[in-house]
Amino acid sequence: MTQEELDTLMAEADNMPEADGATKDAPEQEKPIFSVSEELDEDGFPKDYRVDAQKHWPPPPPSADHKMVQQLDDVTRDSEEKATQVLDMLDSINNLLMDAEGETTGIKDALNSNIEIFEKLSTKFSHIPSFAEQKDKCQSALEVLESIETKLQDGQNDIMNIMDMMQYQDIHRQKIERVINVMRALSKYMNSLFESNIDDKSRAPSAVHLEGDKADNLMSDDDIEALINSLGKK
Repeated sequence: MTQEELDTLMAEADNMPEADGATKDAPEQEKPIFSVSEELDEDGFPKDYRVDAQKHWPPPPPSADHKMVQQLDDVTRDSEEKATQVLDMLDSINNLLMDAEGETTGIKDALNSNIEIFEKLSTKFSHIPSFAEQKDKCQSALEVLESIETKLQDGQNDIMNIMDMMQYQDIHRQKIERVINVMRALSKYMNSLFESNIDDKSRAPSAVHLEGDKADNLMSDDDIEALINSLGKK
C-alpha cells in the first residue's frame, strides 16, 4: 500500500465520529527543514549555520546573511559610501599640499633677497667672512626649500592619480548592479514560470512513498486490515 492510499484512509478515519471522552491528538508541529542546530532564530533558521563549500546539504537558509541580492546591495552601498569618504579625504589632503606649496613662495623670495644682500656685502667687505658664510647658508636653505616644493608637487600628482584610479570603483559598482539586475530578472522569470492559479492550501499532500519505492516502513496488508478493524470498533 502506498503512502498516498494510507493518507486517504487516515483522512476518512478522521471524519468518523469519535467516542465520548476521546480527544483528538493535536497535530505535531512541522519541523523546519534546516534542522542543523537546536537553537533557531525568530524566523526558524539555525543561528550557527555556516556555509561549507564541501557540503551540498543542507542549503543555506534564506536568512539575511544568505540572501545574495541583498548582500550585493549592501556591498555596493557600503563601497560607494566609503569611496566617497576616501575621495573627500584625498581632496582635503591635496588642498593642504597646495596651501603649503603656496606658502613656500614667500620664503623663497626672502631667501633670494638675503642671498642678493649678502652677495653685495661679501663683495664690498671681502675681509669679513661672515657675509659669505650667511650667503652660503641662505643658498643651502633655498635648495632645501626647492626640494620640499618638488615633493609637495609630487604629492599632489600622486593624489590626482589615486583619485583617477578610484574611478574604477564606480565601474565595479556598475558591474555588480548589472549582476543584481540579471539575478532579479531571473528570479522574476522563475517565479512566473512556476506560478499557478491553484492555491497551495487546496493541494493534496505529496505521498512519502509510491509504488515501487524501496522503504521499510510501508504497511502490509495485515497492518491495513488491523487498522480498518480498529477504526470500526470506534
